[in-house]
Amino acid sequence: MIVRALLILALLIPALAAAQENGAALLVADSVVVENRSRLVATGNVEALYDGTRLEATSVTYDQDSGDLSIEGPIRITDPEGNVLVATRAELDQEFENGLLRGARLVLDEQLQLASVEAQRVDGRYTAMSKVAVTSCQVCGPDEVPLWQIRARRVVHDEEERQIYFDGAQFRVLNLPVLYFPRLRVPDPTLERVQGFLTPSIRSSTLLGFGVKVPYFVPLGPSRDLTFTPYLSPVTRTLETRYRQAFRYGEIEVNTAFSQDTLQSETARAYLFAEGSFRLPRRFELSFDIETTSDEAYLSDYDYSDSDRLDSAITLSRAAPLSYFESEFIHYQTLRDEERNATQPTLVLHSEYERRFPGIWGGELRLGGVAQGHYRYSDLDIDSDDEDNVVDGRDVARATAEASWHRRWTLAGGLRAGVTAQFWADRFEIRQDRASARSASQLTPAAAAELRWPLTRAGADGGRSLIEPVFQTAWVGGERPRIPNDESTRVEFDEGNLLSLSRFPAADRRERGRVSAAGLRFAHTAPEGWSTGFTLGRVWREDSDLAFTRSSGLQDEQSDYLLAGYLATDQGYAFSARGLLDQENGSFTKAEARMTWTNMRLDLEASYLLVGQDSAEDRDRATSEWSFDGEYDFNRDWSGEAYGRYNLVDNRFARAGLGVTWENECVSANFTVERRFASSTNLEPSTDFGLTVALKGFSTGGSAKEYRRTCQSF
Repeated sequence: MIVRALLILALLIPALAAAQENGAALLVADSVVVENRSRLVATGNVEALYDGTRLEATSVTYDQDSGDLSIEGPIRITDPEGNVLVATRAELDQEFENGLLRGARLVLDEQLQLASVEAQRVDGRYTAMSKVAVTSCQVCGPDEVPLWQIRARRVVHDEEERQIYFDGAQFRVLNLPVLYFPRLRVPDPTLERVQGFLTPSIRSSTLLGFGVKVPYFVPLGPSRDLTFTPYLSPVTRTLETRYRQAFRYGEIEVNTAFSQDTLQSETARAYLFAEGSFRLPRRFELSFDIETTSDEAYLSDYDYSDSDRLDSAITLSRAAPLSYFESEFIHYQTLRDEERNATQPTLVLHSEYERRFPGIWGGELRLGGVAQGHYRYSDLDIDSDDEDNVVDGRDVARATAEASWHRRWTLAGGLRAGVTAQFWADRFEIRQDRASARSASQLTPAAAAELRWPLTRAGADGGRSLIEPVFQTAWVGGERPRIPNDESTRVEFDEGNLLSLSRFPAADRRERGRVSAAGLRFAHTAPEGWSTGFTLGRVWREDSDLAFTRSSGLQDEQSDYLLAGYLATDQGYAFSARGLLDQENGSFTKAEARMTWTNMRLDLEASYLLVGQDSAEDRDRATSEWSFDGEYDFNRDWSGEAYGRYNLVDNRFARAGLGVTWENECVSANFTVERRFASSTNLEPSTDFGLTVALKGFSTGGSAKEYRRTCQSF
C-alpha cells in the first residue's frame, strides 16, 4: 500500500531527518523497508520531495552510513524552476546535489532538451553531460531526426547563472553538419537578460547590397541595457546602437546609427532618435522626443524611418480635473527635396493653459491663455523665388488670452438649449517681413446659441437608436488685422468643429460675422453586437471668407456638405469614412475611408485618401491614394503579410512589401521583400530582401512552448 511521509518519518532513521534541516521532506512509495536500522529501500512508484525538488523513480535505496542514494529508473527529477532531468539509473547524495546519472536527458523550461550518455551533478548547481545532443525540436521516436540539433563532446549547464557551455559543438540541420564551434556559450530558456549575441538577420538591398546584421546585447544592471548591431555589406559599414533605461518614475530609449558607405563616400552618415518620459510631483509629466539625421536620404536608404519631416520636442504638461497646462519647445527638420530648413518655421515655442470654474452664473467659466512663437533661420525679409509664397525669414510671436462662459438647459419635450459667450485678446509681434507691420493687436468678442433635440428609442429586443438634429447660430465680432497667415494655412472641417466659433487652427485667422451651422447625427446599436452611425452637417456664413482655402470646404457662403459614417460588427469588421461634398459639381474635395477586419486568422487594414488640388496649400495636383496592411495565418506553421501604398494619380505603387513566416516548436523563419519607389525623400527606388532565422529554446530565440507538438502512437 501507499506509505505517507509521516508514517515513513516516524520509523525512518534520524539521519534522514537530519538531512532535511533546511526543508520539509516527503516520501511516498508502494513499499518501504528499513534494513539493519541504517538502510532504507523504497520500491514501486516512488516519489520524494525535498526543498521544492521532486524525484520520481521505480526504486530508491538510501544508505545512512554513506549518505548516498541509489536510484533505479526510469527516473524523473523536477526542480523548483520546472527543469526536468530524466535518467535510467542514478547514484546521488541525499540532497540530490552530487552524483552520476546514466542515460540522462535534461529538459529546460519545457523547451530545450539535452540528451547524453551520462550526466554528473556537482554541488547542486552544475550538470556536466558527455556525448550530448541538444535540440528544442520535438522528437517522437528513436529514428526521427530533429530539424536542427547541436552535437557536443561535453556540455555543462550552470543552474545558478542559467548558462549552457559547449565543448566541441557541431551544429546540424537534418543531421547534416553545418557549423563547428570549439567553444560555445548560450543562455538557457529561463534567462531573459544576459550579455551575448541575439538573433542575426540577412538583408539584401539594391542600394546597400548583401549584408548581415548581428546584434550584441549588453545588460548594464537590472534597469539598463545596451545593444550593438554591426551591419556589414560591400556598400556600407554601419554600427547601430540602442540604449534603454527604466527609472522609478520614467524611462528613456535612444536609437542611433553611424555609417560609412559608398553612396556618399565623402561624408559620414548618422541618425539619432531618442525619447523618454518622466512622472514628476503634483501630476506634472516631462517628456522629450529627439529626431535628427545627417542627410535627407539616410533614413530612407537604411529603412530606419518613413518620416519626411523630423520633430524634436521637450514637453512639460499637467492634466488635472479642472485645469490643463502644456509647454513645449520643438525643432523641425525637413527631409523633403522641395523644402529648405532655412525658410521653414524651424524653432517653435508653444505654451497653453486652461482653467475651468463650474457653477458660475449657473454655467461654467473657462479662462486660458496661449503663447506661441516660431523662428526661421533665414535673414531675408522678402519672399525669394522658391514659389512657396512665404517671406523667407519671417519670425512671429503671439500671445492670446481668452475667456468663455457656457450654459445648458433642458426644455420641454427633451429639447436641449445652450449659450456660449467668448472673448479673445491677441497680440502679435512680427520680424523680418518687409510687407507686414511689426506688431498688431485684436480684440474678438463672440456669442453663440444652439439647440439640440436628442430622440432615443429602445427596442424590445435590446437595440438602441439615437437621432439628434442640432442647430447653432453664432456671431464673431472685431476685424481681422493685416498680418500674415503663418499658422492657419491648413484647415480641417470635420465632426469635431462643426459647432466651433472659429474653425481656423490658430489666432492669426478667426472667422468673422454671422455664422450658422446645422447637423444631424444618427447612431444605432443592435443586440446582435453590431453598431452603425452617420453625421451630416453644413455651415452658412454671412460673407465668404477667402482666408479659407478651396479644399477646406469652407471658403464660400455655404460650405460643402460634411458627411461621416461608421459601421462595426461583432465579427471584427469595422468601416469608417468622412468627406466634404461640393454641391456645385457633386464631387468630393476631401475624403478618407478606413476599413479593418480582424478575426482568429486575419488582421486586415485598408484606407483611402483624397485631397483635391489647391495651390493655396502648395498642392499643384490632387492627392489620391489607397494603402493596405494585412496578416493572415494559413495554418499553425505558416503565416503571411502584405502591405502597400498605391498612388491613384500616378497609377503606381509608392511602396509595397510581402512577408512569409514559417514557425514550429523549434524554429522561426521570416522572409520579406520590399520595393520602395522614388519620392521626395527617397530619391532612388530600391528593393530590399530580408531573412531572419531564430532557433527557439534559447532565451534569444523566443519561446518553444506555444508550438509544442503531440507525438502520435500507432
